[in-house]
Amino acid sequence: MIESVQRQAFYLIKDVARITGLSVHTVKYYLRIGLLRETGRSPETNFRYFNDTSLTTLNKICSFRREGKTIREIQLLLKKNV
Repeated sequence: MIESVQRQAFYLIKDVARITGLSVHTVKYYLRIGLLRETGRSPETNFRYFNDTSLTTLNKICSFRREGKTIREIQLLLKKNV
């Protein structure tokens, strides 16, 4: 029996920034403070990789920021959604 394997898309930080409308600097900031986690890194280039879950998290962060939530409030909200 052959099972279908769903391929997951991976994105570089510049792709994530472009898709979400954030700057690369902002994405790196969210990584540094722990709001976002990279999916992995390339052993050859050390580039960060992100997946669709990363994009979902960033979209939530952007939505919370538009609502006027602080970084601390967003951290708490994201922990509740885990």
